[in-house]
Amino acid sequence: MHIRRERPDDAAAILHLIERAFASAPHSNGCEQFIVSALRRAGALTVSLVAEQAGRPIGHVAFSPVSLTDGSPHWYGLGPVSVEPRAQGVGVGSALIRQGLDVLRGIGAAGCVVLGEPSYYQRFGFRPLATLRFRGPPPEYFLAQAFGTSQSHGEVSYHAAFAAEA
Repeated sequence: MHIRRERPDDAAAILHLIERAFASAPHSNGCEQFIVSALRRAGALTVSLVAEQAGRPIGHVAFSPVSLTDGSPHWYGLGPVSVEPRAQGVGVGSALIRQGLDVLRGIGAAGCVVLGEPSYYQRFGFRPLATLRFRGPPPEYFLAQAFGTSQSHGEVSYHAAFAAEA
C-alpha cells in the first residue's frame, strides 16, 4: 500500500470509493461523498490523502478547517475516513489517519477534532477535551487533540460543506 496526496484526477474515484465504503455503515447518512465534494469545491480540503494498492485507490481521508468560538486558528476536523469494503480491518484507515495527523503537525496545525467512536480514535491520541464542545451528539463521541501548547476553548463548528446532501 502507498499513501499519497490527492491529485486533481482522483476526484471521481474518491467519490465512488466513499460511496462504497459507507454503503452499509449503520452510522452513515449517505452524504459523506457529497461532503468531500463540497469541501473540494470550497477549497477546504486542507489534507486529502489517498491509499493505493496496485495503482487503485483503496482508502481516503479528509481533513478540513474547523472554527472555534474563541477565534483560535489552525484547528482541523478529521473525516470522513473511507476504506474500500474488501480492504477494511487491515490498517488502511489507521495508516491514513496517522499520516494525515503528521501532515497537519507539519503545517503548524494547533490541533484536530473528530466526531466518532472513542474506542477507535483514542488510539491516535484523541481524547475528550473539557475546553472544546460540539453541539448535538453525546459529548463522549467528540474528541480532540491539541498539538503543542494550544490553550483553545469554546464551541467547535465544522465547515458548511458538512451540511451537503447532494
